[in-house]
Amino acid sequence: MQQMPKAYTVTAITRMIKTALEESFFNLWVEGEISNYVHHSSGHRYFNLKDENSVLKIVMWRSVAGAHKFTPENGQKVLAYGDITVYPKGGVYQLNCKKLLPVGVGPLELAFRQLHEKLSAEGLFAAERKQPLPAYALTIGLVTSPTGAAVRDFIQIARRRNPAVQLIIYPAQVQGDGAELAVRAGIEYFNTRDDIDLIVVTRGGGSLEDLWAFNTEIAVRAVAGSRLPVVCAIGHEIDTSLCDLVADLRAPTPSAAAELTVFSRADVAENLAAHARRQTRLLGDRLRHARQTLDWLLQRPVFARPLSMVAQYRKELAGLHALLHVRGRSILRDKAHRLALALSKLDAVSPLAAFRRGYSLTSRLPKKSLLKSVADVYPKDQIETVLGDGSIISRVEETIPNAKKSRHAERKEV
Repeated sequence: MQQMPKAYTVTAITRMIKTALEESFFNLWVEGEISNYVHHSSGHRYFNLKDENSVLKIVMWRSVAGAHKFTPENGQKVLAYGDITVYPKGGVYQLNCKKLLPVGVGPLELAFRQLHEKLSAEGLFAAERKQPLPAYALTIGLVTSPTGAAVRDFIQIARRRNPAVQLIIYPAQVQGDGAELAVRAGIEYFNTRDDIDLIVVTRGGGSLEDLWAFNTEIAVRAVAGSRLPVVCAIGHEIDTSLCDLVADLRAPTPSAAAELTVFSRADVAENLAAHARRQTRLLGDRLRHARQTLDWLLQRPVFARPLSMVAQYRKELAGLHALLHVRGRSILRDKAHRLALALSKLDAVSPLAAFRRGYSLTSRLPKKSLLKSVADVYPKDQIETVLGDGSIISRVEETIPNAKKSRHAERKEV
């Protein structure tokens, strides 16, 4: 019987390969281009590193990925540091990435660019969303380290400009892990108070790593979301953080922030004095003009010779009164004459005048239809005769037609 060759199980071979690779390939730097990048909901990240000829799988566990400032993207060239491991169930090898660096640009600079691009697309850096600063802030909230040089510089300038302005310091960590949370907490605290006029977020200079808390999304969104105006003065004049860009005003230094936010008592006093001088000058000009107007008015005849003017107007009034009396009597006589003439004409055509001359009107009752002919009534009809001083009710006994008219009517019938 032919002897069977020695065979290994898949698991045994996989373990041998895993041991050989993991003991031989560790603490490696691998350069390549990112592809097929996946940010899993668990927090782990998976992607490939590729060059012109080969592909290497990369895994970055959540504990490592969270410490990186920039976000990996497809197409980026990076340096990945880690150990080769074998995933037995899949039978594949991969690089367990412990550190990831962009090629050609620093990781912090790349993270700065990425976050700037993201927030800029949301409009957080737009000029139209920035709030104006109060001209006379009486209470200023400072989010800063209570022991740093920045707060000392700010207080020194503020006291020189106006000791009456109240400064309230929120002691915040401004460097290292968790500093962005302290900055956000300070901004949120001052936003809960009603006595704060504006907020100043400041710290002294340092490296990009030292200032990194002010380039995080947490701090930037806290500044952008403040209902109170926010002034940022981070580092020296050459340093520009994302908090500076989103703030309502960027001050190049903490001292400059004090100059820009604390109004000068001396300037206010000088402005008030200048305003008082202007008002005094204007009131003097108005007083002189009023005096000139009064002098001119006093020279008018009504003031210079008031009794003579009263006598003149009294004389004119008497003449008008006499004229009115004469013209009024003339007008009344004319109107009375016209009225008498109209009444006489009206009386001439009045039916009452005819009644006074012996005429009357007779109508048939009960409809009071006016009688124009003896043919309009019959015996026994009741009639009413209206005279000038009353009326008579009577009954018809007989109608006697006019003889001449009667003969004329007979001829027409024949």
